[in-house]
Amino acid sequence: MAVQTSKSLRNQVMYSVYVRQFSSEGTFQKVREALPHIRALGVDIVWLMPIHPVGEMARKGTLGSPYAICDYRAVNPEFGTLEDFCELVEAVHAQGMKCIMDVVYNHTSPDSILSREHPEWFYHKPDGSFGNRIGDWSDIIDLDYSQPALWDYQIETLKQWAKIVDGFRCDVAPLIPLAFWIKARAEVETVRPGCIWLSESVEPEFIVANRARGMVSLSDSEIYQAFDLSYEYDLYGDFMRYLQGGCTLAQYTEAINRQEYTYPENYVKLRFLENHDRPRARFILPDERQRRNWTAFLYFQKGMTLLYNGQEVENDFRPSLFDRDSLHWDTGHDISPFLKRLYTIKQNPVFADSAYHTQDAGNGILVAKHKSYAVQILGVFSTQGNAAVVSVDWPDGQYRNLIDDQVILVEGGLLPCKGEPIILSTGEGV
Repeated sequence: MAVQTSKSLRNQVMYSVYVRQFSSEGTFQKVREALPHIRALGVDIVWLMPIHPVGEMARKGTLGSPYAICDYRAVNPEFGTLEDFCELVEAVHAQGMKCIMDVVYNHTSPDSILSREHPEWFYHKPDGSFGNRIGDWSDIIDLDYSQPALWDYQIETLKQWAKIVDGFRCDVAPLIPLAFWIKARAEVETVRPGCIWLSESVEPEFIVANRARGMVSLSDSEIYQAFDLSYEYDLYGDFMRYLQGGCTLAQYTEAINRQEYTYPENYVKLRFLENHDRPRARFILPDERQRRNWTAFLYFQKGMTLLYNGQEVENDFRPSLFDRDSLHWDTGHDISPFLKRLYTIKQNPVFADSAYHTQDAGNGILVAKHKSYAVQILGVFSTQGNAAVVSVDWPDGQYRNLIDDQVILVEGGLLPCKGEPIILSTGEGV
C-alpha cells in the first residue's frame, strides 16, 4: 500500500458532486453557493465528477457522458470558466474542506484532442481504426499505455491540476498499469504533498473477465500499492445479494471481515450505499427504518464514508449521465441532522485505528465492533428494521446510545433492539 496513507482518512466523509445535475443551472457557481450546506452535513472532502469538455462524436444522449472527455487540460464551458473552477476550489478550502477531481485516464472521446494529435497513443482494432475493449462503452476509445510519451503527457496533466486541487478520484484505475500510477503518485507529490488518491476499483467479476480478454485489470491488493482509498466493490455484490435474499447476513458479514486480513493494515475503503453508477439508497432500501440502520452502519464501517449529492434529501432516482436531469431538492425528506450526528460519532479516534469485526446476531441484526487498547465501540443495526433481543459481547450496565441519547440496558449479555440503530461506547455509560 502507499506507505504514507494516513488511517485518519477513516474518520472522514466525502461528498460527490455531479456539477451538471447539481442544480438547474449546472454551473460551478451554484455548487459554490451550496458549500455551506455541504460542510454542515459533516463533510471533509468534496469530489467533483469530471469537469472537462465532453466529446461530440458518438455522444450518448443530448449532452454526452462526462466520462467521455475530449480535453484533459480544459474545463467544460457549460459549467463555467477555468477561473470559475479555481474560485470554487478556493471556496471549498475556505469552508475547511479539501477538493478532489475526477481523472478519466483509461479512455477519451473519439474526437479528443489526443486522438487527433497523437493517434499512436490509442488502442486500435485489427482494421486499424480506434476502438475500445469494453463493448457497451460505445462513446469512448481506449488509450494505449505501452506508449511512454503518453505517460509523460498524462502525468504532466496531473501535476498541472494538482497545483489547484487536493487529489484525484481515478476512474476505472485498475485498467491502467500499476507502474503508471506509482510513477504518477511520486511525481505529483513534488507538486502537491499529501495528495489524496482514490481508485474506482472494480467488481471481482469484472477483473476476471477483463483478464480473460488479455487486459490489465488490477486487484484491490495491487491498487493499494499506489492509492490511498479504493471502492468497496469487492463486497458490494454480497450486500446486494443479501438485500435480495441471495445470500445470508452471515455471508455478508464474513465478506466484510475478510478485508481485515486480506488488505494492508492501513487499508482505507470508500464505503457507500449509493453513487452515480449505482441505485439510490432510497430505491434499494424503501423502508425508512431499514434505511436508517444501513446509513448508521455506513458511518460505523472501517473506512471513509461517501455521500452522493442528494442523498441527504433521500432522492430515489439517479440523474442521467447523458442528458439534463437535475437533482430534486424538494423531496420532503431531510436526513441532514442524522448525517451530522453520525459524522460527530465518526470523529472518535477508534474508528481510525482498531481491530474491526462484524457478525450476524440473528433475526436480521448485524453487530459490529471497533476495539482499540483504549476504547471499544459497539454497533447494533437492524438490517430489516425489526425488533429483537440481541446477544452481545459487552459489559452489563446502562449506556447512552450515541445516535439518539436513549438509555440502552445491557443485562446478562443481552441488549433489546427496538429496530433502530444503536452505537455504544465503553466510555459512555449512564
